[in-house]
Amino acid sequence: QVQLVESGGGSVQAGGSLRLSCAASGSTFIMRYMGWFRQAPGKEREGVASVDSDGMTTYADSVKGRFTISKDNAKNTLYLQMNSLKPEDTAMYYCAAEFFVTRALRLAQNGYSNRGQGTQVTVSP
Repeated sequence: QVQLVESGGGSVQAGGSLRLSCAASGSTFIMRYMGWFRQAPGKEREGVASVDSDGMTTYADSVKGRFTISKDNAKNTLYLQMNSLKPEDTAMYYCAAEFFVTRALRLAQNGYSNRGQGTQVTVSP
């Protein structure tokens, strides 16, 4: 099992930037496939971005061109650089990890069995 701890959330104005981090410990070999998810109040959790063991990335249409996912294997840390933030990006952001995730499930919650507790991102108009 891998433990995931997110950080880097906060409050910013629209157009601003934040970088989220997700530090992993424990069975870090599970970190071959990783993703970021978010959940806004009253809405279902949605996939934001994923990265696989070869570095291939997948993004939700709503964040393409604004968010960048990356992974530092030496530090066992996943990142999400968020630029040009919008009020609709306001949500709790979670990272997730799995040993293998089929391509169809890269942005699906049920593709991952290891998840963190989340970090809050609030974007004001």
